[in-house]
Parts: sequence; structure tokens; C-alpha cells
Amino acid sequence: MDREAIRRLLEDVRAGRLDVEAAAARLRRLPYEDLRFAKVDHHRALRGGAAEAVFCPGKTPEQVVAIVERLAAEHANVLATRAGADVAAALAASGLPHVYHAAARLVVVRPEPGGAVGLVVVAAAGTADLPVAEEAALVAEALGNRVERVYDCGVAGLHRLLDHGELLAEANVIVAVAGMEGALPSVIGGLVDRPVIAVPTSVGYGASLGGLAALLAMLNSCAPGVSVVNIDNGYGAAHQASQINHLVAKIR
Repeated sequence: MDREAIRRLLEDVRAGRLDVEAAAARLRRLPYEDLRFAKVDHHRALRGGAAEAVFCPGKTPEQVVAIVERLAAEHANVLATRAGADVAAALAASGLPHVYHAAARLVVVRPEPGGAVGLVVVAAAGTADLPVAEEAALVAEALGNRVERVYDCGVAGLHRLLDHGELLAEANVIVAVAGMEGALPSVIGGLVDRPVIAVPTSVGYGASLGGLAALLAMLNSCAPGVSVVNIDNGYGAAHQASQINHLVAKIR
């Protein structure tokens, strides 16, 4: 239940469309609903502005379906991250309306178009980084942001990035996704006066150490205004970008 849903509930009570006991029954599920194997956080949208997402690894497909069913009863654009084909099949069998983005391993349950505010640019160094970049872009879109993608623009051919200089300068925040040596966020940070959220990916040869080399490079960036999330964490980067973008849009 988000802020707007609470307002509608209170308006229904005031207008007599809903009695107090029925309203209390709905509010009784806040702040969470205990499913025994999971405590579904219905209060999170009120606190943080977006519904709880479901991280699928370690959960059975049946558990994922049960959790998202409860969340989708109150929210649109419920996210299930790192979802495999087994989760997608279970959701399809459940009849829940959803879209499965296989490359990004992301499910959006009860997908609904929302307001696309501001501008978040998601830049990916190489084609191999696209699964993580697409997770970031799709999550940002589900959270109500206008998103533009700039893909395959890594430091091996900087002219490909410079072709998008005006777009980068227009963005309220930039998510920069890169594996290998992880240099792209530093380059972008040196070109724009916007916050850059760096996402290291596990793409690279042996000495990349599963993304650790990119992570350390990004943490040691000499470009100011670069923050770093965990390896392959497109979801976390998108959430931070959404918060920045919505705050800027609200101020403007």
C-alpha cells in the first residue's frame, strides 16, 4: 500500500463508501503480512516510495508466486529480480498478469505504465554488460522514470560515448555499467556535472576476478560524483537513480 492508496482509503471512509471496520481490516495488514516463510512488507512503499521487490534466488517458484500475489494485491509494477525460467513458468501458471524479461532476469507483475518523470540515462560499456544494464533500465522505468539507453560505448572506442554528450548532460542521473577494467563511470564522471552511479559487472577474463577488478577501479575513481553499488547490482543502482531523479523533478 503506497501513499496514494492510503489517501484513497481515507477518502472512501470520509465519503461513506467504506465503513471503518473494513478500512481497519485493510490497515491491519500493515506493516507486514506473515506468510511463515516470508514477512511481506506492505509498509515499504509508504516508507521508501516503492513496493518491496522479491529476490528470487534461494526461494522456490511457489514461494515467489505467493509473495508477489500478496504484493500485487496492493501494488502495480511488482518486481521479482534474478528470476529464472522456472519462476516465469510458475507465474504464468498462476494467471498473474506479468512480463518476463529473460535477458535481465526480471519479472514485472501487474505491469502498468506510470508517469515517466525526469531523465535517467543508463550507459553500458559493452554488449556483454547488457543483462545488468537492462535490469537497471527496466527497474527504473517500473519506478516511474523516463529512461534513455546508451549501449556499447566503452573506453575502447570513446567516440561512441561522445556522440551522446548532449543526452548525458541532460540527464538528472547516469547509471554507468561496465565490466573488464570498469573505466566507463570515471570517464562519464569527468564529462558531466551529474551524479554517476557505477555498476561493476562480472564480465571479463580471469584477472577481472568476477567483477572485483571493476569494483575496485570504480571505488578508486578520481572523478568526483561517482558512487558505486555491488557487482551486477542493476536493481540497486536503479533504485538510487530513481530517488535522485524524483527528488530533482520534485524540486524543479
